[in-house]
Amino acid sequence: MEDRAIARRPHPSRVRLATALLVLLTLVTACGSSNSGAAGVPTQVGEPDAGVTGVRAPSEQTGGTLRLVAGPVDSLDPQRSYVPGVWNLMRLYARTLVTYSSRPGHTDELVPDLATDLGTSPDGGRTWTFTLKDGTRFETGAPITSRDVKYGIERSFASDVIVGGPTYVVDLLDNPDDPYAGPYQDQSAGHLGLASIATPDDRTVVFTLASPAPDFPFVMALPSSSPVPAAADTGAAYGKDPVSSGPYAITSVDPQAGIVLDRNPQWDPATDGVRTALPRQVVVRTGLSGVARDQALLAGSADADLSGTGVQPATTSRMNDGGIRGRIDDVTTGAVRLLALPTTVAPMDNADCRAAVAAVVDRSAVQDVLGGAGSAVRSSQLWPRALAGAPEDPDPRPDLAAARASLASCGKPDGFSTVLAVANAPSIVLVARSIAGDLAKVGIKAEVRPLDPTTYYATDVGRPDTVTAQGYGIVLATWTADFPTAASFLVPLVDGRSIRPVGNTNYARLADPAVDAAVDTARAATGPAAAATAWRQVVSTVSATHAYVPLAENRVQLLAGQRLRNGVVMQPYGGYDLATAGVG
Repeated sequence: MEDRAIARRPHPSRVRLATALLVLLTLVTACGSSNSGAAGVPTQVGEPDAGVTGVRAPSEQTGGTLRLVAGPVDSLDPQRSYVPGVWNLMRLYARTLVTYSSRPGHTDELVPDLATDLGTSPDGGRTWTFTLKDGTRFETGAPITSRDVKYGIERSFASDVIVGGPTYVVDLLDNPDDPYAGPYQDQSAGHLGLASIATPDDRTVVFTLASPAPDFPFVMALPSSSPVPAAADTGAAYGKDPVSSGPYAITSVDPQAGIVLDRNPQWDPATDGVRTALPRQVVVRTGLSGVARDQALLAGSADADLSGTGVQPATTSRMNDGGIRGRIDDVTTGAVRLLALPTTVAPMDNADCRAAVAAVVDRSAVQDVLGGAGSAVRSSQLWPRALAGAPEDPDPRPDLAAARASLASCGKPDGFSTVLAVANAPSIVLVARSIAGDLAKVGIKAEVRPLDPTTYYATDVGRPDTVTAQGYGIVLATWTADFPTAASFLVPLVDGRSIRPVGNTNYARLADPAVDAAVDTARAATGPAAAATAWRQVVSTVSATHAYVPLAENRVQLLAGQRLRNGVVMQPYGGYDLATAGVG
């Protein structure tokens, strides 16, 4: 493997690097100035929410530079990133077997990408076969083969080298009795690699999963499932110069100047039904604050914000201008704020005590603390708004009488004391204090305990033993699924078999046989209608346990730059789809 790590491909062409740096210099200057940018900038016209179910400023114009702004970028290595905004950028240089559609209003649906179809499974999702299209190539000119797909996936198994990205493939494809350590420790002759992935020929990939997974194609849509040529792999350093399989290749990465992507001449549009690749070049200025990103969009020096976090509170007053209001797309993000009531912490081990907490919470007050209806949508169901088949949300108000009755039933008529764990971020702490005020009305004394946000999910509320030992009876969390499916949203939260000693996402530590049985029924359901009904039953069964109290779903207002064309909201990634974006 050491020889493979040293071998390098010819570096991408930098013929246009001087131009790119000039564009970056212009962008940096504009971001730090008070210039409105109106002069000479083709102003986008449109209506609010034009990019949610339609196309904002449609255009087939080619050329120009798409200018993006972003916060920190975790990694440009497709197997190491876990940031949706970065995954959006990777649509430009990392193709996968299947990917998300770029069709307006249908961006949560999968379409073939490198593969000829969405994969076939003859046995209910345990075995999956994909066939690669003819004519797909890396930027080096080398054809993309089934072995490249397999190798890219195998990199995620090297947990000592490739860290930070999703590990769904490890859970689905590894053999716990004989774990695969990844390609860097694979000494087999000819690199036989992971036994659960077969490559009988250059165009065929066959996956044999540890258990059936109907959502497996969504795993294949993650950038972490993109192909990597073994000869070009530099291990942990691969993100400095990843090999492109898409219409653009990274030609420059600079911590100060940003990221430059130029056209990949080896990309064949005849093999790609998703990407239009209209701009000549893409430039990303990274490391900017939210306010600085807003200012760049308002000034006309940026076309889109890669982060997908939306307009910052400090600049919302500018949104009342008629011209700017027409450039806003209002999007619910799928990020649901909720209370988890750990069933291993007394008195939350009693369902009636949990019911008392659920009954007294004031969601309207939570919404107000989060910034009002423009920043959050009240929710009492474990189901994101953009996900089809949602159960009806009754939007309940606080019921103090019901809370007191539940307290009496759980043997705590005068209330009880507990700890409310929260990530130490100002807005989230305010939400926790609002909830503590609600609980105090019925005698529940909740100590708000702010915890380090950098370790909150990993080592605080993500370790069940720590939760129990510290007496965290209430956990304030935000949950977002990696895929737009009910299974992806619900199973990690509610299935008792998903509880892990480290990195646990079943924050309530809910291990209820009725819930697990409902999950199994939903997984076995055939057809969209039957599956939606079954997953709604899972939500109903979970609601009866009072282990989770949904509060609100985050809402953002995406601001399109003045030059942005073909602005389509990519719902899974929470921003404008870069696969079709152009400039005017």
